[in-house]
Amino acid sequence: MKKDKHAVLSILRDKILSGALKQGDRLAEIPTAEMLGVSRTPVRIAFRALEQEGLLTQLPRRGYQVRQITGDEIAGSVEVRGVLEGLAVRQIVEKGLADSLIEPLKQCLTAGDALFVERTFNEEKIQAYVEINRQFHDCLVKGSQNNAIAMALQINEHLPMASVNALVFNPEQTDREYERLYYAHQQHHAIVQALIAGQGARAEALMKEHAQAALNSYEQLSTSGPSKTIRSE
Repeated sequence: MKKDKHAVLSILRDKILSGALKQGDRLAEIPTAEMLGVSRTPVRIAFRALEQEGLLTQLPRRGYQVRQITGDEIAGSVEVRGVLEGLAVRQIVEKGLADSLIEPLKQCLTAGDALFVERTFNEEKIQAYVEINRQFHDCLVKGSQNNAIAMALQINEHLPMASVNALVFNPEQTDREYERLYYAHQQHHAIVQALIAGQGARAEALMKEHAQAALNSYEQLSTSGPSKTIRSE
């Protein structure tokens, strides 16, 4: 199937965010086009778009390089995510919590509860958690009925680890990962309870705290032992 410019952009962005293309890797039009089985034109367009997104930098002569993302940039983007999602849950309460939103949120909680019945975690369970986590956060953003929040999050998520679609974990410390993700899941429960109780300010504060906890975990994992990233499928 012929890949259009949007497909090429999506493929390259995913490779960068997943770590398949690492920070500092160099990219050129011809080998990238050959790798993807496309002409140079959609690759050239994708490179320019990724440069605008802050994922690539253009080299002085020819080609591009996957940009080095600083810890401060990641921290800033996660903080922005917390603010935006906090606004989303507050607006859910302000506009009135719809019954059509409560059910999918409860389904996410129930599915998550099932993952933590046994106090053991492996990569398969972590992948399942990433999917549940993505669905939960998507429900909240859509439930706000504010397209501006969704659009702002989409831009913000172009930075690695700013998105709820990815999770960094230590494959050698599954017990610790169980505790960390169990705590995050309990935060989900607390957020839903605040929404049902009509506590918009509390839900907003919990959402910001939730994002901060994710950032703290990322910072710990980035400086201690091996780590691996799982992304939502």
